[in-house]
Amino acid sequence: MKLILSRKGFDTSAGGCPNPVFPDGSFLALPIPDAQSPIRYSQIQHDGRSLGPLVSQLTGNRAFSRKGAHLDPDLLPEAFERQPGWRPLLGQHGAAQAHLANHGVGEGDLFVFFALFRPAERHRGRWRFVPGARAFHAIWGWLQVAEVWPLSSSVNIPEWAAYHPHLFGQRSTHNSLYVAGEHLAVPGMQTSLPGAGVVAAMAEPHRLTAPDARGVTDWRLPAAFMPGPGKTPLSYHHKPERWRGENADWCRLQCAARGQEFVLDLQQYPGVAQWLATPGLLG
Repeated sequence: MKLILSRKGFDTSAGGCPNPVFPDGSFLALPIPDAQSPIRYSQIQHDGRSLGPLVSQLTGNRAFSRKGAHLDPDLLPEAFERQPGWRPLLGQHGAAQAHLANHGVGEGDLFVFFALFRPAERHRGRWRFVPGARAFHAIWGWLQVAEVWPLSSSVNIPEWAAYHPHLFGQRSTHNSLYVAGEHLAVPGMQTSLPGAGVVAAMAEPHRLTAPDARGVTDWRLPAAFMPGPGKTPLSYHHKPERWRGENADWCRLQCAARGQEFVLDLQQYPGVAQWLATPGLLG
């Protein structure tokens, strides 16, 4: 089984701002803009309301609600109008998909999504980011792979998946869809969870950026992530100088600023699999 730490959601380059954490601890990973997508931000639902006004207010761009939205990963049934049989999906293409394929990512492997977040608040009837509040990387969702559909081949795409942005426009090579399974299967996990979903509320266990970090890419991870003899490091993070032990419980990682998919072989890192099974981390 492989773990893929997958960067998905708004950031300062894709979307122009972090993703909001609301005062009650709930949050939203915003789909990045996509001019080729047939889905508008105004068509996506969050908490029973159109996403359009929220994204327009946070970006400071009134026209944002009419832009195309890359609804991917698409994890929540209530986020968009669905056809019968819908299942959560993740699309990938180009160099990122080639990276996943080169690492043999497929059935049973687990994507854990992270993004850049910042506290948000209502101010004079509009949403804004809390002045002075710092942004941070955090885990927000997951998808365990049941099937991989290579879209460059003659795969018969079911009607319920025909809306997905990776089926529109000019996507680069290796274009693929990852389809979620029914139930999450992680060794040692006692809680029954669906094969894809989002965490209930943002809390300290979901935070990747270290509490004392000077920048968002200064991560604090469980010590089980620390590379050692005979263990292949998290992909994109092979240089030893990126890693340092902090204490018996934690290590620090200078996370790569670029790259979407960071792959780790859990057979070599059983302690990371135990961390994934921690109650409340997922779900």
